[in-house]
Amino acid sequence: MPSTQPKSAAEYLRGLDPERRKVLSAVRKVVNANLPTGYVEGIDFGMISWAVPLKTFPDTYNGHPLCCAALGAQKHYNSLYLMAAYGNPKQAAALRDGFKKHGLKLDMGKSCVRFKSLEDLPLDVIGAVIASLPPQILIDAHEAVHAKKRSRAKGATR
Repeated sequence: MPSTQPKSAAEYLRGLDPERRKVLSAVRKVVNANLPTGYVEGIDFGMISWAVPLKTFPDTYNGHPLCCAALGAQKHYNSLYLMAAYGNPKQAAALRDGFKKHGLKLDMGKSCVRFKSLEDLPLDVIGAVIASLPPQILIDAHEAVHAKKRSRAKGATR
């Protein structure tokens, strides 16, 4: 885990010990190779992230770019956040099935896949999940969720 706030993915990776750098660099390579056009790599929330730039979609609920995926080193494990699996039951099932097919145990929260080594991840499955979320689908899902929240809030103020 880098001790200072990095300004780029390369800087983030340089701040890691060599073994972690090797693992996260390999996962980053898979994400970048499968990332649909329209996302940009950067640093957000102290991790490497891939997001819809604010100049493309500025109307986010928190003022941060709309995140497709993020990758970070935690104290005892690494994390890969996959919004495609979080917001889409079909993609979540494909992720679970892919891990099972490879004989791997999926350690996942809502969107966070926790892993220690490359052997813990089926990289082809990760690539397919990343490729399954073009920016417009993420934007549409964000707007649908937040439109419901806005309409509930309007109903509460009547």
